[in-house]
Amino acid sequence: MSASTYKQLEQEFRRLHAFRGALSLLRWDAAVMMPRGSADVRGDQIAALETEHHALLTAPRITRLLDRAQANSQGLADWQIANLREMRRQRDHAIATPASLISRLAKATSRAEAQWLEARQQGKFELFAPYLEEVVHLVRDKAALLGQALNLAPYDALVDEFSPGITSADIDAMFRALSRRLPSLVRETIALQEARPTLPLNGKFPASKQRALAVEIMKAIGFPFDRGRLDESEHPFTEGVPGDIRVTTRFDPDDVFSGLLGALHETGHAMYDLGLPQDWRDQPVGRDRGMALEESQSLLIEMIICRSRPFMRYLKPLLEKHFGVSGPEWEVENLYRHVTRVRRGLIRVDADELTYPVHVWLRYELEKQLLTGELAVKDLPEAWNAGMEQRLGIRPSNDVEGCLQDIHWAVGSFGYFPSYALGAVIAAQLYESLRSDVKGLDDQIARGEFGGLFGWLRKHVHGLGAKVSVQELMKSATGKPLTAACFVRYVESKYLEPAASSAAA
Repeated sequence: MSASTYKQLEQEFRRLHAFRGALSLLRWDAAVMMPRGSADVRGDQIAALETEHHALLTAPRITRLLDRAQANSQGLADWQIANLREMRRQRDHAIATPASLISRLAKATSRAEAQWLEARQQGKFELFAPYLEEVVHLVRDKAALLGQALNLAPYDALVDEFSPGITSADIDAMFRALSRRLPSLVRETIALQEARPTLPLNGKFPASKQRALAVEIMKAIGFPFDRGRLDESEHPFTEGVPGDIRVTTRFDPDDVFSGLLGALHETGHAMYDLGLPQDWRDQPVGRDRGMALEESQSLLIEMIICRSRPFMRYLKPLLEKHFGVSGPEWEVENLYRHVTRVRRGLIRVDADELTYPVHVWLRYELEKQLLTGELAVKDLPEAWNAGMEQRLGIRPSNDVEGCLQDIHWAVGSFGYFPSYALGAVIAAQLYESLRSDVKGLDDQIARGEFGGLFGWLRKHVHGLGAKVSVQELMKSATGKPLTAACFVRYVESKYLEPAASSAAA
């Protein structure tokens, strides 16, 4: 009976997976292809699918099947038991949020996303503010309901949606550890780099050629273009489900690196999704283990692997091939100094490894204040600007450089931002073990061979899906619980290296 009941549940969640894939592609289309004036229509479509998905997940039949299967789980395998746990988790989250709120939030975020784009184009936060205010109110209601149902503080309930098992206490501890070292390390690194100037990379780099370069590298990494796409959007992102992955980036004709590194960041996401356990791809246990782990995979690829000397050795002949460049400024060491240059910049997606967590810290503090009502939406631009000045010593000159740069709040993703900093910490800890386990990794990367890298990741991260918690995964992969100490060791070694070794290619 239990096996039969369990199989019925698998069938139900297979249907839910199909809904999730359809919703993902509608959101991708809204950002890449959809005419701006169609936002209301798309909002209704997404709201209808979200509501139906919610109705299926919260139906009494699902609850009855879950109760029966869990009461008679003795004959089930480990993966099936873990799948039941994840089914229950999804159901508990869904049942805590009324369908009416799901629908209102879907429509509000669709309108807010379109208005965010308009506000960015005109550089006027006030065009976006009333739409964001509506989203904040709805997310606040959702957080209260989720928190009550899950016995969590409201903000922790939102974080738990994106990074299961992580709380604001964990996040606060991480930022305390990073804040003890990062400010002084940023100052030391900038002083050190000023004594080792880089040669400028002048020229025009057409988007079509940048795209061709990105596609060639993505293919080498293993991105399957027969089951995925690369497109352009205002804000780089990855959507889709394993088997149909959509990646976007934003190319700048004056910058040879930003579009490429954006594409490689998103390719890290895609490779994680594509590496999830094939046998469980349409089940909850076959999904990613939350956004902190997702972000660790994108940051591992973009920040650690692709901003390394071995990768620059691989990249140099490709830059010559695609752009016809030559000269001392295109030598490996100069390229490496460009991609590891630490600057106190305003834009998160362009930030270096040392200042990136500071950008995330600001957003984390502000979104908590927005949700408690301590910060009014109309006051967000000034609070943002003051926070940037306090943390990095620079102040945005306009809202596009400030609080309009990210799409997350427009689409209701409160509780997401901490996953970026958590991801950086996870990535550094995984990399420490990866380097120890995969012999000759640097030489492989320099040859454009990524099989050793992704073989290790598939075994220790991707292939586990949502079977274990982040902490369990980290203990298994690295031998110790999650700690910021590995990140600090990694960045100190990378950015404070002696001048003699920095000259080696």
